[in-house]
Amino acid sequence: MEIIRNLEEIKGIDRTAVALGNFDGVHLGHQELIRETVNRGEEDGVKSAVFTFSNHPSNIIPGAKAVKSILTEDRKMEIIESLGVDYLFNVPFTEELMDLEAEDFVTEILVGRLNVKTAVCGFNYQFGARAFGTPEILEIYGEKYGFDVFEMAPFEIDGKVVSSSLIRLLISKGYVDRCARFMGRNYEVGGEVVVGNRLGRSLGFPTSNLNIDETMVTPPNGVYTTYCDYKGVKYPSITNVGVKPTVGTYEKNIETHIFDFDKVLYGKHITVEFLKKMRNEEKFDSLEDLSSQIVKDCEKAKAWFSER
Repeated sequence: MEIIRNLEEIKGIDRTAVALGNFDGVHLGHQELIRETVNRGEEDGVKSAVFTFSNHPSNIIPGAKAVKSILTEDRKMEIIESLGVDYLFNVPFTEELMDLEAEDFVTEILVGRLNVKTAVCGFNYQFGARAFGTPEILEIYGEKYGFDVFEMAPFEIDGKVVSSSLIRLLISKGYVDRCARFMGRNYEVGGEVVVGNRLGRSLGFPTSNLNIDETMVTPPNGVYTTYCDYKGVKYPSITNVGVKPTVGTYEKNIETHIFDFDKVLYGKHITVEFLKKMRNEEKFDSLEDLSSQIVKDCEKAKAWFSER
């Protein structure tokens, strides 16, 4: 997959079938849309492409509430590549793009740069200044400028329309066990392991610590059953998200205890997959009480894994 990160770099592109959207979670609905695009490209003998943004459009609108990411940019690109896409246009959403009239977006970008033959979009796709463009408007421009438009129907699971906003809500409420149903994979957080306060090791439960990325949606404080992926191997683990209220005042972080694991991971990259919330984070009266609760949490988590 060829990745292009700037509009000015999009030159001399072969004719394309283009998936249009934010794809900020690359959830099952997004995946279905991208697969449809790849299939149409193969049928028409043209390249398949995804046109999306490296930042969420809402985050440059004055006064708008910030939208947090579900995936890191690298992970987003990995998943899109796994779907068989030829081109990924992952460009920044700017004020210039925000102010670009809908028809100009079509003529300058879709036709002028992407050489579009077929545009595939979701039922709620919007484009152009003041979000004037809709799938219906895109069809009108398609007839005018010589390309096909295919609008995907809402993708539903269990009677719910799959959307990034739904997944953000589930994560923010701690319902991490429901995410895989809509994402096609577990909700995950990755990063480089940093040095913590080493309290876990002193209590007999060494942990690998990750800092919180404030641009990412994170689950509420609590203890979770997790997998820790290190070098492609998934290890059963237990993870605390929170501020360690028993031992002082700390920034919210993620610390994972990997069962039956003796490697030191400082400076290494890990990915923590959240499987189920076990309990809320608590403040205990003593370190002995905290240690006793950790033992119970580990026993409960190991029993859960043994039943899988």
